[in-house]
Amino acid sequence: MASAALSSLQVGCSKGFSEFSGLRSSSSALSFPKRSNDDFVSFVAFQTSVVGGDNKNKRGVVEAKLKVAINGFGRIGRNFLRCWHGRKDSPLDVIAINDTGGVKQASHLLKYDSTLGIFDADVKPVGTDGISVDGKVIQVVSDRNPANLPWKELGIDLVIEGTGVFVDRDGAGKHIQAGAKKVLITAPGKGDIPTYVVGVNADDYSHDDTIISNASCTTNCLAPFVKVLDQKFGIIKGTMTTTHSYTGDQRLLDASHRDLRRARAAALNIVPTSTGAAKAVALVLPQLKGKLNGIALRVPTPNVSVVDLVVQVEKKTFAEEVNAAFRESADNELKGILAVCDEPLVSVDFRCSDVSSTVDSSLTMVMGDDMVKVIAWYDNEWGYSQRVVDLADIVANNWK
Repeated sequence: MASAALSSLQVGCSKGFSEFSGLRSSSSALSFPKRSNDDFVSFVAFQTSVVGGDNKNKRGVVEAKLKVAINGFGRIGRNFLRCWHGRKDSPLDVIAINDTGGVKQASHLLKYDSTLGIFDADVKPVGTDGISVDGKVIQVVSDRNPANLPWKELGIDLVIEGTGVFVDRDGAGKHIQAGAKKVLITAPGKGDIPTYVVGVNADDYSHDDTIISNASCTTNCLAPFVKVLDQKFGIIKGTMTTTHSYTGDQRLLDASHRDLRRARAAALNIVPTSTGAAKAVALVLPQLKGKLNGIALRVPTPNVSVVDLVVQVEKKTFAEEVNAAFRESADNELKGILAVCDEPLVSVDFRCSDVSSTVDSSLTMVMGDDMVKVIAWYDNEWGYSQRVVDLADIVANNWK
């Protein structure tokens, strides 16, 4: 019998795949008549006017929400927008996208997705510099240099940095130079950028942090259940292997790449490569510094990945006790972040899973009484993007 955590995880499945994958209809956004005499920036500003006080003569879609821009409208950028669109009463308002592909491509790839399916929203281009999502107009700009973006003019509070390029303080700081107040990097940050994983250390977020990182998808999967293991049993040391779906950083056919293994055809090979996910756990769980390491195996699937963790622990234990610890946390402090699955499922069954990690209970092993092996599934796009929205919500809720 599946655990309650898995039942919660799969609630949307019975309603059909499109609804589960964030392809939800929405009545939260209002459409407005065309204002032909206004330029586009004025129109977007009109939509995002704060509603409050004496507002009888004001109209707008949001009420005192954080103005958000997405930089890079690729896999994570589009997943983020779908996740945000599917939430009610969000404290965020996405008003701009920076993408070099143009509005026709941005709207088409948002509407039609080979992994997520067709977006159940009315998506269409608006002129040459905007897209409409259920009547909500979002400005689209195109500049490869973040310092040149119109963030000050648009009053952007938070930039979701989704290119994977501007991940250090100098690069992400260009958004601040352009007028944005804060930046959330959807990748591991470099240097001294604070890293947060929802469910692990996000409660430590400080409004004083101008640039923050949401870590990687694998760290978001690994850290929650590693936290449980360390709290309950004490981790001495361990290794991790993530069997990871291929990504856009690999080659479709053999071609040049700085990583000679990633240069090989992604859809034809198992590709061993590096990952900093295990070491990065120490950024959110400092007590584990130097205790974890790992590698990645990129495989010919487009989405969903699985972590295989083996650790030596201080407290003697057995498999059922380990799974019980995960269930307890999944039902309490890690609800919505961690789940436990008792069914014999495969990777596609975890597509569009909202949680960060799902422990496969039947695969939990204990060798002797101190070597623990845990297998956990994660949707490396959708689940991760849900945590980006969560962290952005935390930024909004702590705004000063």
